[in-house]
Amino acid sequence: MRNVTLTINGKTVRCPTGTSLLDACTAQGIKIPTLCHHPQLKPFGACRLCIVEDKKSGRIFASCVTPASQDMDIQTHSDRVLRHRRNIIRLMMAEHPESCLVCSKGNHCQLRMIAAQLGVGQTRLYPMHNYNGIEQANPFIVRDLTKCILCGKCIRADHELVAAGAIDYNHRGFEARPSTLFEQPLEKSECTFCGTCVSLCPTGALSMKNVRYVGTPQEEHESICGFCAAGCAIRLGVTDGQVTEVTPSPQNGTVNGVTLCVRGHFAHDYLKSEQRLTAPMIKKDGEWVEISWKEAIDTLSQNLLTAKKEHGSRTIGFMGSSKCSNEENYLFQKIARTALETNNIDNGGHLYGLPLAARLDQRLGGRFRSRPLSGLEQAQAIFVIGANPGNSVPVAGYHIKRAAQNGTPLILADPLPTDLRRFASLRLDVIPGRDLDMVNAISAMLVEKKAYDASYMAEHTQGFSFFRAGLGSLDFQRAAKITGLKPEKLEQAATILAGKKIAFVVGQGVLQQPKGMETLDAIINMALITGSLDNGSSGIYLLHRENNQVGALDMGCVPNGLPGRDSLSDENARKTWGCAWASKISPDPGLSLVQMIREADKGNLKALYIMGENPARSLPNPPLVKSALETVDFVVVQDVLMTETAQLAHMILPGAAFAEKQGAFTNMEGRIQPFHPVLPLPGSARPDWEILGMLAHKLGMEPRYSEIGDLQKEMARLILPYGETILNAKVSWVGDAVQNGDPMALTTPVCWDGEDPSAGYAFTAVTGSVRLHLGSGTRTSQSPRVRAWDGQVSIEMSQTDAASLGIENGDPVTVVSKTGRMQGAARLVHGIAEGLVRVPAGVEGHALAGLLDIPQTPGAIYCGQKSFPVNVEKSNET
Repeated sequence: MRNVTLTINGKTVRCPTGTSLLDACTAQGIKIPTLCHHPQLKPFGACRLCIVEDKKSGRIFASCVTPASQDMDIQTHSDRVLRHRRNIIRLMMAEHPESCLVCSKGNHCQLRMIAAQLGVGQTRLYPMHNYNGIEQANPFIVRDLTKCILCGKCIRADHELVAAGAIDYNHRGFEARPSTLFEQPLEKSECTFCGTCVSLCPTGALSMKNVRYVGTPQEEHESICGFCAAGCAIRLGVTDGQVTEVTPSPQNGTVNGVTLCVRGHFAHDYLKSEQRLTAPMIKKDGEWVEISWKEAIDTLSQNLLTAKKEHGSRTIGFMGSSKCSNEENYLFQKIARTALETNNIDNGGHLYGLPLAARLDQRLGGRFRSRPLSGLEQAQAIFVIGANPGNSVPVAGYHIKRAAQNGTPLILADPLPTDLRRFASLRLDVIPGRDLDMVNAISAMLVEKKAYDASYMAEHTQGFSFFRAGLGSLDFQRAAKITGLKPEKLEQAATILAGKKIAFVVGQGVLQQPKGMETLDAIINMALITGSLDNGSSGIYLLHRENNQVGALDMGCVPNGLPGRDSLSDENARKTWGCAWASKISPDPGLSLVQMIREADKGNLKALYIMGENPARSLPNPPLVKSALETVDFVVVQDVLMTETAQLAHMILPGAAFAEKQGAFTNMEGRIQPFHPVLPLPGSARPDWEILGMLAHKLGMEPRYSEIGDLQKEMARLILPYGETILNAKVSWVGDAVQNGDPMALTTPVCWDGEDPSAGYAFTAVTGSVRLHLGSGTRTSQSPRVRAWDGQVSIEMSQTDAASLGIENGDPVTVVSKTGRMQGAARLVHGIAEGLVRVPAGVEGHALAGLLDIPQTPGAIYCGQKSFPVNVEKSNET
């Protein structure tokens, strides 16, 4: 790229052609005031505060929208420029209300800051107040457009970053303002309440609704969001030991940039829930009694050792957490495997496809463990399969929408409509659970068209001849019938993908279906034949659910794996870790989370240690889970909230939330992000790693972990994919496994086997994540803002199905499955196919779990249930 040479404030500067004057000045450390500009938004030139003067021509430019030109002589702070800037500020302030002392923006107000920098205290102009009523009907955002300066940041963020399309300019001249369609309240618009507009607003026109505190927080600290697997970088505003504000971190290169979602921005008020645990407690005669930490650790170690001595290690279970830190999951599984000699270790990620993530890693030989979400915007094509990122991992959804808006072909395969629907180049309304044949059919068409990367396959894969032969036997008419897709649709998908490097975005619609493993294999096959894996902007993106689901896998908090994603079945790996821990590692495969419940129900589990999980709420068939937990001789729950599971325990240990302790999370990209305590611990609660350290010491384990740094040094030394960089780097990435040069194998295609469990049921229910809640909603349900907005449970169905049952929009309905019943209000949605209903997760105590059952097939891998047969009835009560 050619450079241009110009002079800025007497200094000769070179910059690439097309660089704006503002960017050229910023690169030289020259600060120019702006109110409408943001690096992540397209230049707009609304506020004109960034004006600069060209001495040669005498012209004044808005520097944000003016490209640097050859031989310009720019002055950024000449008397003429400063005079104009002051007049602009005076005019803005003349229309602005004099409410700084009570404004929620406080010292973050950029208008006030720039006015102070320019020495403007009074406008000396006639006030031109443009009053607009304050809107605060929702529990998230307050709109006071009297303070709006028409910078357009909120509108551009809505269109360019989150692509919601909820607001735009309305009216002209003095009456112009950002508005929703037909000036409806935000609650009735397309607004997702992500809060991005609030974060970017330079004045108090948009602010977080806060009933506890108004103004600038006393302290601000960088942290990592503890909700979904995106692992957004956030800044916590703290006042009097409470989080009063959450905003995106201003650091460069974060996964989320300046965006967040409704959970990350507004749901952290759960940290002050009345259900927070504050002291160790033991149940005596059915009542909770507070005890000391010494008594708690003594009792815990005694019960665990007694169960091991009297019943054997196989009768002890450890449920780790996809929400706790890497350090805590590592130490948790180490205690289980060394001191208690059991591999009965798992975490809540098991319900959301974690076994399939391990399968992906195995198929790819430990390659491509790190894949930034930003690569989606550079992909040549995006294929979204069984995913609704707008609700589950919103930041991933933003990347996909931006890519589609910039012209990237987007194929959306989902039985139900999602917010990606209007961005899709092609929609494949596949029958739930039939994605396997869809992917195989498209792969067969790509092979038939010879639209595969022959050179990549020759160098990196093996088994293509067997794979091609398997596809050759595929019956396209049968595949079309099984998937519910017309052959032309499959042909169109193959045409779009032909010759392109594809980014596959795979969600719970694949990860939680019975044929999930086979479907993932088929997706890997398509990625291999198209050469889509080595390209940094393509490949396979698994939309994990929980914030540290990947970290729990990496730390070995799984029944068949060891830290660093080593396999428990690998004898050399067992010896290596046994030597490192001075202990012999049992080769016996452990019980998964679901299998532990099965064994507990049979009376075969005698002690169960649950850290940061709530199986009594999250697992299917809650009555069965409750009964199974009540059968266990000793259950200890270590958590931050008095959950449904904690109420069933014999002992409770109060842990710390992410904002109250130190550690690191690994997000779905493979990005390892440290965080530090910013809040005081409630009562006598302790960080989870510290509780585990006390237990390890009591059990006689060495070394003693008196500081978290001791634990991190051990992890850095022993877990090769993490390494020493985790000790010092602000952000590091999971490394690939050491390669032996073996090519990646294509697997022989398999087809759907025709099983149909829907006899006697008229509908297929598809579970759906909701934007407000994460997973089963244990934490989000404790957020006052979320509770205020939750409303009725919506059972979504087609208008045709509703009419056949005499159901109208809003009528109370009951969904009936083989296991249970769930009540809600009918919501008639355009685009839902006949015979399908969407039931929400996380709401009403995660009532969805009552519709599901735990399969009793021994040894079967259970990754949750995405779809299942139901009936729908009109009911007389909500």
